[in-house]
Amino acid sequence: MSDDQPTSDRIMRLITGYWATGILGAAASHSLFTHLEDGATTADQLADRAAISHRGAQALLDGLVSVGLVELRDGHYRNSPEASAFLVEGRPTCLSGFAKLKAGHMASLAGLPEVVRAGGPLTDAVVEVADNPHWEELVQALAAQSVPVATIAADTLKVAEAGDISILDIGGGSGVYSGIWLERNPVARSTQLDWAPINAIARRLLAERGVGDRVTYVDGDFHTTELGTSAAYDVVVYSNIAHQEGPEDNMAVFAKVRSVLKPGGTLVVSDYIVDDDRSGPPYPLTFAAEMLLKSRHGSTWRRSDYHDWLIKTGYEDITFQTTASPATLIFAR
Repeated sequence: MSDDQPTSDRIMRLITGYWATGILGAAASHSLFTHLEDGATTADQLADRAAISHRGAQALLDGLVSVGLVELRDGHYRNSPEASAFLVEGRPTCLSGFAKLKAGHMASLAGLPEVVRAGGPLTDAVVEVADNPHWEELVQALAAQSVPVATIAADTLKVAEAGDISILDIGGGSGVYSGIWLERNPVARSTQLDWAPINAIARRLLAERGVGDRVTYVDGDFHTTELGTSAAYDVVVYSNIAHQEGPEDNMAVFAKVRSVLKPGGTLVVSDYIVDDDRSGPPYPLTFAAEMLLKSRHGSTWRRSDYHDWLIKTGYEDITFQTTASPATLIFAR
């Protein structure tokens, strides 16, 4: 077979790609990455520490080696640098909870062909249901993904040196931005606007971080709830929301934010953003299918979309910043 002749290997791996999700979710469920980080290096050691079968441990290790999350050298296993950074329990950037969550979502993809035909969800749009019980697990699982993004945003805005600033976090979820920013700045205050069941989660988590007394919670839907008085906030955060909204709704939010920002204040948008020609990056391109499945109007939007929406709603200084995650930050003033 000549070197330039295509093979079916990559197609087969894509067809069976759900195995990667399942293997990663199972490994996270049994804390394999944590045990590897703590010194287990063989299938027998992992089986003992995780209280699973040797056969199961070996199957998971084989799968994790195949996707590059575990390395095998001289008969001993260890985490890859990525797994060590993002899958070891107890670390603020740990995505193991998200891996377990997504493994449980695989069945929902069975309906994707009909969703593609219809152009949207066949039942209620998941992202629009306030009392959906999946929020309890989802918002906490997503928090780890936002940690490096919120940290980069804090550095860019010089939050630690900003003094007595007022922050509004629209759809703040677990409160990860407030948690990180208020820890850096002991005189800053934050307001989180989100549905009541989600604010209850944030209230608990931010109290545990010791910053809860500087956070005000507003229960409501950000589409209809007033954001506050004119020129009330130095910074407004709109993170991981734009992808579930259509252009008109995003522009409506940007316009409302403009009215409550202080002169010189900053709107911070974080989301999975695709290139203007929709040629990349890979994760945001793939995530568009999730929005088709779970929202009525959402997608992953282009840089030029955000730029146009922000210009039309009164912003003049707009910058984009990549992060150590699939998300891109936008700073608009």
